[in-house]
Amino acid sequence: MDASAKLNVAKSLPKKPFARPSREEAEAAVRTLIAWAGDDPTREGLLDTPRRVTKAYGEFFSGYDDDPGTILSKTFKEAGGYDDIVLVKDIPFSSHCEHHMVPFVGKAHIAYLPHDGIVGISKLARLVEAFSRRLQVQEVLTAQIIDAVNEHLNPRGAAVLLKAEHMCMSMRGVRAHGATTVTQRFSGVFAEEKAEQDRFFEMIRRR
Repeated sequence: MDASAKLNVAKSLPKKPFARPSREEAEAAVRTLIAWAGDDPTREGLLDTPRRVTKAYGEFFSGYDDDPGTILSKTFKEAGGYDDIVLVKDIPFSSHCEHHMVPFVGKAHIAYLPHDGIVGISKLARLVEAFSRRLQVQEVLTAQIIDAVNEHLNPRGAAVLLKAEHMCMSMRGVRAHGATTVTQRFSGVFAEEKAEQDRFFEMIRRR
């Protein structure tokens, strides 16, 4: 992991331990937000909303409890001599922008060239989920995924591409409905050889 990648990952994590609020405190905060939005948190339709919201947040941000190293820890050394590109594409993900705490939704494509073995393909989808279920920006999410692949699989090269629509652009601000953001990052052979990058893009486009 290079210095800039380490900095990006560091920026995405809490700087120091902090006291996590209780569920009761979280529900009280939701009631405050409801009132600030202009509605009555005590009316019938909203009485149970704080409980539902905190439960939903437990799902939205469950990635803070996931360890990428554990997810990628089980590899298979015997791959029948296979040493070409392994690509898992169209992995759906949803995350929440750390600036406005609204969703961005898209698909991820991950490829690697095996060196020390292969990993179960479902683990790559699980890796995307672990990082996306945190307060995020897409650029850092892209870096986190490829850095984890490089660190724990030690491939000859890796490639990651994310394409997503950000609700902070389509629901508010410029309201650019349908606009998508694409981020990508390459390492090893994919970074050094354009032909391998071209193969990666061609495999993504292929149906």
